[in-house]
Amino acid sequence: MGTRVTNATGTQELTQQDLETNEPEEYRVYLINDDFTTMEFVISILMTIFHKSLAEATKLTLEVHRKGRGMAGVFPYDIATTKIQQVHAMARQRGFPLRCIMEKA
Repeated sequence: MGTRVTNATGTQELTQQDLETNEPEEYRVYLINDDFTTMEFVISILMTIFHKSLAEATKLTLEVHRKGRGMAGVFPYDIATTKIQQVHAMARQRGFPLRCIMEKA
């Protein structure tokens, strides 16, 4: 951490090094395949929550179907957890068991 400079009034001023912040850790968010959630619903999730185009969402949905999981994106922790909660809430609302997880990038 940087040094603090004490001025004539006895107060301390922050130096540039004190003001520097670290980048937040990134997390990969994955959709997990199951035998009940429709591909159409997964595509709609990818388009609405993860802002994928139809082509990207379709490609990723096929990857989830074939490989068992697919990476929807990489986000800071708070955003990743929010997106996971949104996926689970939408899936529950529609009666699907779609699961979403995150792993440190």
